[in-house]
Amino acid sequence: MLKKKSMKALLLACMLLMMAVMAAACGGGDKGSSQPSSGQAEAGKEAAAGGEKKVLKVGTDAAYPPFEKMGPDSKPVGFDMDIIKAIAEVNGWEVQIEHAGWDPLFEDIEKGKRDIAISTITIDEKRKKKYDFSDPYFDAHQLIMVPESANVTKIEDIKDMRVGVQSGTTGAALAEKILGKGNTKLRGFDDMPSAVEELYAKRVDAVVGDNGVLNDFLKNSGKAGYKVVKDPNVVPEQYGIMVKKGNKELLDEINKGLKTIKENGKYDEIFRQYFGEEKK
Repeated sequence: MLKKKSMKALLLACMLLMMAVMAAACGGGDKGSSQPSSGQAEAGKEAAAGGEKKVLKVGTDAAYPPFEKMGPDSKPVGFDMDIIKAIAEVNGWEVQIEHAGWDPLFEDIEKGKRDIAISTITIDEKRKKKYDFSDPYFDAHQLIMVPESANVTKIEDIKDMRVGVQSGTTGAALAEKILGKGNTKLRGFDDMPSAVEELYAKRVDAVVGDNGVLNDFLKNSGKAGYKVVKDPNVVPEQYGIMVKKGNKELLDEINKGLKTIKENGKYDEIFRQYFGEEKK
């Protein structure tokens, strides 16, 4: 009786030991199969890195046709938008373009909320102290828009007129220089269309603004009886793409892309689309 019990106990112990060994072996196999080899992990990282594009936030003031305006899908469209998209294509970027408004655009770049600003921004010494600019991408000059009957041939002729401008622009600074700071006849607006509408409504006598924009109003507004006047003594301007001060890496990539699209004909293609001729 005692012998049979001992044999049963021994047999049971052997069975339990074998089961424990098998369980350990199975568990070790699961751990090994759950972790990829180092080669597999590196391949995954490379695939992920290769499939990702740099995403850059671009801001504009979409109230300055034909350079920027809101399209039918409520997204900014225009010459500037096509230029930055062409640069992005050269550099392999994805760009997210949003309307910011004029003053907020500068604040967003300064605070790092946006990477790039493109919005007919004239490069000048005052702005260069706070921001960095690309190489110029458009040559501009200030025009005076007035009724055809107005006796205006030069910028000084607006001195006693009611003048509309977009606040914070170089056109506004030029008009203020002629009329004097604080002159109540100088009327600033949030955007250029508002200033031009005031001219149509005869609430201002003249509007001072960039050539590309005022020429577009003259051509496409359907309003007859107006002209633009260019004073050759007014210093020409150039537009640049703006980034946060010190962001040299991004600035170099923008300049590389801009140089490429000027050399491969893409810039001229875009220019013709909006202005009907090649850039001279």
